[in-house]
Amino acid sequence: MSTTYNIAVIPGDGVGPEVVAAQLEVLKATGLSFEFSEYPAGDNHLEKTGQAMPDETIKGAQAAQAVLFGAVGVSAAKVILRLRAELGTYVNLRPSQAFKGVPCIHPQTDIMVVRENTECLYAGIETRLTDDVTTATRIITKTASLRIARHAFEYAKTNGRKKVTAVHKVNVLKITDGMFLDCCRKVAPEFPEIEYEEALVDSVAMRIVQRPEEFDVIVTTNLFGDILSDLAAGVIGGLGLCPSANLGDEHALFEPVHGSAPDIAGQGVVNPSAAIMCGAMMLEHLGEKQAAQKVQNALETCLTQGKTTRDLGGSLSTMEMAQEVIKAMD
Repeated sequence: MSTTYNIAVIPGDGVGPEVVAAQLEVLKATGLSFEFSEYPAGDNHLEKTGQAMPDETIKGAQAAQAVLFGAVGVSAAKVILRLRAELGTYVNLRPSQAFKGVPCIHPQTDIMVVRENTECLYAGIETRLTDDVTTATRIITKTASLRIARHAFEYAKTNGRKKVTAVHKVNVLKITDGMFLDCCRKVAPEFPEIEYEEALVDSVAMRIVQRPEEFDVIVTTNLFGDILSDLAAGVIGGLGLCPSANLGDEHALFEPVHGSAPDIAGQGVVNPSAAIMCGAMMLEHLGEKQAAQKVQNALETCLTQGKTTRDLGGSLSTMEMAQEVIKAMD
């Protein structure tokens, strides 16, 4: 008997519902069995009810085998940061891979950013000491640092990657990044087949722009990972090509890296590539590797052939591109 996967779907706001609709069409075309349960969150729900993230959405996400998320606008901190925390997803995987047919700065780019997802400045510990002085507390723990370092090396080993680069700013953040690096150095010898290097975050930013082929897997803290993954996205052609996975011991959440893009919402022109790749990442997580590769290959075929939305030089609508991906899966 085939398995039916229980998937929570949170479309959100702006272009979120559009890319999620395209994503679901592609997933349905794989022939696998899904039960999709949709839940509200985001700016519109906040305006209607006073809650950006209702309890029913949290409970639905926790009960599901995986969560598909679209995008939200100004309420993002109340929605996606809380959702990651409630689901205990301590790993954020952000791939940036150049594709044939997509104009980009460096077509040889293929970087996986493994971002710690629970602490750093994203812990949100801010204080106003006086009218003129504010502070933000950066939290870096040994537990989280060891955990993310080990995941980065395990990802590299499992996926045939050759090198892990630990990114830091230890020349300034001597204590917090000192602990992070100590943890990376402790884990690295457990994986002798994987090359290990350390690099300052500012130098890494420059090298990604100039020589991205020097990087394979990057492991870093929360804020640095957020910034560097967006930088890498610019090198391959934009955020519309960047999916992400938030992984924990019990739950998994998949979301495009791009935002809600309210300026083009409702026009049917948003690029669904990142959301479709999120679907492929979810299939991989669920153990449906053949279906995941089928979706990924079909999307790459469409990108190579120029069957894309206008941001990539094509003329297709969001759903038309999804239909082309489905045709390429046959």
